[in-house]
Formats: sequence, structure tokens, C-alpha cells
Amino acid sequence: MTRPLTLTGHARATLALGLPLIGSHLAQMSLHVADTVMLGWYGVTELASVVLGASLFFIVFILGSGFAQAVMPMVAQALGRGDEAQVRRDTRMGLWLSIGFGLICYPLFWHAGPILRAAGQDPEVAQLAEDYLRIAGLGMIPALLVMVLKSYLAALERAQVVLWATLAAVGLNVALNWLLIFGNAGAPELGVRGAAIASVAVQLLTLAVLGAYAALLPALRRFHLFQRFWRPDWQALRQVFALGWPIGLTGLAEGSIFQASALMMGWIGTVELAAHGIALEIAALAFMVHLGLSNAATVRAGRAQGRGDAKGLRDGAKVAIGLSLGFGLSMVALFLTLPGPIVALFLDRANPDSAAIIAFGSVLLALAALFQIADALQVMALGLLRGLRDTRVPMLLATISYWLIGIPASYILAFPLGLGGAGLWMGLVIGLTVAAVLLMTRFWRRAPKP
Repeated sequence: MTRPLTLTGHARATLALGLPLIGSHLAQMSLHVADTVMLGWYGVTELASVVLGASLFFIVFILGSGFAQAVMPMVAQALGRGDEAQVRRDTRMGLWLSIGFGLICYPLFWHAGPILRAAGQDPEVAQLAEDYLRIAGLGMIPALLVMVLKSYLAALERAQVVLWATLAAVGLNVALNWLLIFGNAGAPELGVRGAAIASVAVQLLTLAVLGAYAALLPALRRFHLFQRFWRPDWQALRQVFALGWPIGLTGLAEGSIFQASALMMGWIGTVELAAHGIALEIAALAFMVHLGLSNAATVRAGRAQGRGDAKGLRDGAKVAIGLSLGFGLSMVALFLTLPGPIVALFLDRANPDSAAIIAFGSVLLALAALFQIADALQVMALGLLRGLRDTRVPMLLATISYWLIGIPASYILAFPLGLGGAGLWMGLVIGLTVAAVLLMTRFWRRAPKP
């Protein structure tokens, strides 16, 4: 019989799985940061258009990635029970659902210009965003397939390959951006279209690497993941769909509050929107650490649930929450002490708008410090609840917190009360705090007791 882990043992196990996932999330986020930095050097209008375009892509991606995220706890629980056939069935149908979603959503990207103009965005910015999305949207299917394979490999505790593949993708993205955005080394100068081509290329590369690893690694061949891939498994597909759609909608509810804030920031001005995009990228980098720890908590909670280990589940949850809170406090200190220099890293000082963007971005980054703890707690609670395969009620709690509380608070603070962009971000703080309280309460009431 396996001896129960101490709290130190839980910390080691969580970090052993979580650190590669954190690294891969940070590397994945670096793809977007590279686009933001390099387009910031290229032009403020181009930067604002990709802030909008990438935000729309991300919102749709988050919705579709619910099926991929459902694979993680399902595979973890199947492994905890020793059911290897179910591992293959769930993962394969996650891949099927991701392909279908990617095909359905592409028309939205093709017609993004009129949608953004109807939302009150500057016509030039909206047109450039559409140019970006018509190309970048082709990467939705490979991006979602990568997410399924990441979930599968994470549940198998094979996250290191995800990190290395994503790091290779970052290098390729920077090189292709340098060539295609600016037209260096004889390449055509494509601006936002060049950034989109680079994004699609790196998604295809990452998919090829992870797919080959999952199919060819001797230790994983026993799962026969791609054998007779074309054969449907309707029972598994229904199970993945049933668990995945609430996850996708939960992510949509959270992610869309930032999209809505970007749209409202666009009503205030292009400089403010550019500063919003930069501050959001920085805050999102910190969030990737919390997300990686949350993913590790999902896997470890799912494994514990599968083998009926209630004490291990609760102890592991306490340790994962503590690790996430510790990192959150360090980010609070960083954002409050060095906001200006951090924002300045994303801009060319020679640009005449840089000073205004840095000044406004510094205010937003200081406000981002306020929601670090709430953000850590809400994403950790969601990860732990997914480990228990509890997704529908958390979806409702998140939607209430973000859309019935957070967005109205943002609008009221920004416009009727006249606080502008700072008010928008204060509303985000309120919504995330409510979500953290409700979701953490839900987890501790649902977690099995020893």
C-alpha cells in the first residue's frame, strides 16, 4: 500500500507537474507578447488592431478549448482507476470535437471587420483586425488540437515535452515576425498579416511535435491514440461534450470580460486601448503561473478521486492553493513598485505616443496588482472542481460573477462615474473577487472528506 504524502511531498509532486506546465503556458503567452512587442515597434494603429483581433481569437479559442480541458480530468480519473482504454476513447473524441469547433467558427473571423465596426471600433483598426483574423483564424484547429494533446500528456505527467515544443515555437514565431512584419532579409513587409502567418506556422509546428511524441514514444504506444482515428465513439464523445461545454462557457465568461473591457477601452481612445493591451499581456503572463498550478491541481485531484483518496485530494488542494497565493503576492509587489519600466519594455520610445501609453499603462498595471490574489484563487478553484468533474454549477457561478457583477461594475465606474479606463479595471477586480469567494466555497463543500 502506498504511504500517504506529507504536505512537502504534495508540494514536490505539484511542482514536478506544474512547473513544466507553467513554462509551457508562459512560452505560449510569449507568442502573443512577441506579437505585441514587435507590432508596438511597427505602429500604434497596427498594435491596437492586433489587440482587438487577438482578443477575439482568444475568446473563441477559450470557448472551443473546453473540450480539450475536459480531457485532462477525464484521463486523470481513468488512470486513477487503471482504465487505459478509456484514456484513448476520451482523448480521441476530444480531438474530434476540437476539429468540428474549429470548422464552425472560421466564418466569424472572416467577417470580423463589420462586427468590430458595429461594436464602435475605429474603422481603420477594425479593417486591420479583420486582415489579421482571416489568416490567424486558420490556426484555430491546430491550436485546439494542441490543447487536447497538452491535456492528454499532462494527465499522463508527460508535461516536459509540451514545454520544449512551445519554446521551439516561440523561437520560430520571433524569427518569422522579424521577417514578415518588417520585411527584413528580403521578405515581404506584411505588417499584421505577417504576424498572423507566423502564428499559424508555430501552431502547426507544435501540433506536429506533440502528435509525433504521443504516437511514437514507446511508453505511450500502448494507448494507440491515433489507431483507427476515423472511427466514432459516440458514448465517449457525449461524455467529453457534457463535461467540456461548461468549461468552455466558463472560460468564455471570464475571457469575454476582458474582451468587453477592450471594446469599452476602444470607446475611450486608441492610446488607451494600446496601453490596455500591454497591461493585459503583462497581467496574463502572471496568470499563466496560476493556470499551470491549477492544471497540476486538476490532474492530481482527478487521480486522487479516481483511486478514492479523499485525504490526498484535500491535502493536495491546500498545497496547490498555497503555492499559487505565494506567487500572487510576489506579483503584487512587482506591479506596485515597477509598473512604468515594465510597460516601457513593450514600446519604442521614439514613438510620439509612447509616453502617454506608458503613463496610462502604469496606472492599469497598478490596478492589476489588486486582482492577483482573487485571480489566483478563482482559477485554482476551477481547476480543483474540474478534477472532481464538477463543471456546470461553477459555470453558473463564474457567469454571475463576471457578467452580472464585474462588467456592470466596470461600465458604471468607467462612464457614469467618470473614472475612465481605471474604472474599467476596478470592475474587473470586483468580478474576480466575487468569483474567487463563490468557487472556493463550492470546492470545499464538494471535496470528499476522509
